[in-house]
Amino acid sequence: MVQLLYFGRLSDVAGKSEEALTLPETVTTTTELRSWLDLRFEAEGALLEPTVRLAVNNEIVFDPHPVRGGDEIAFMPPVGGG
Repeated sequence: MVQLLYFGRLSDVAGKSEEALTLPETVTTTTELRSWLDLRFEAEGALLEPTVRLAVNNEIVFDPHPVRGGDEIAFMPPVGGG
């Protein structure tokens, strides 16, 4: 089981700010996770955007990065400001 955290507008896309779930056996990397979740939430590519950063166990990672049971994975949208 993994713990998924969704921040900012991504919590609107997911309909929740966090969830715990068991990943399908076919999902072993962040790239596969993004695609699977994007389809699951019918997010129309929102989770596939390269500006959406991922952190696995509190460390920013780049696709494709391995994911496994017990991981905490955070989806973070870009932050604007001025």
